[in-house]
Amino acid sequence: MKKLFVGGLPYSFDDAALGALFADYGTVESAVIIKDRMTGRSKGFGFVEMSSEAEAEKAISAMNGNEVEGRRLNVSIARPMTEGPRPRR
Repeated sequence: MKKLFVGGLPYSFDDAALGALFADYGTVESAVIIKDRMTGRSKGFGFVEMSSEAEAEKAISAMNGNEVEGRRLNVSIARPMTEGPRPRR
């Protein structure tokens, strides 16, 4: 499986809408919109897991830079979370 970062998502999107957006490019194993803990609103980005690297590359080529509901998508291979403490707010 290959995990993709998807930024610039419309705030109206939910997990199902994100998965449907990528379904044309292969098997979507999971699709998750990241939400604000306090408000529960979308932060405008999420992660999609495609079943193969080839499908992930196809999705990146097709979707990166596309506009969805007036917002330009940024699609790339997800980087692992860095170790260490989270910044306080």
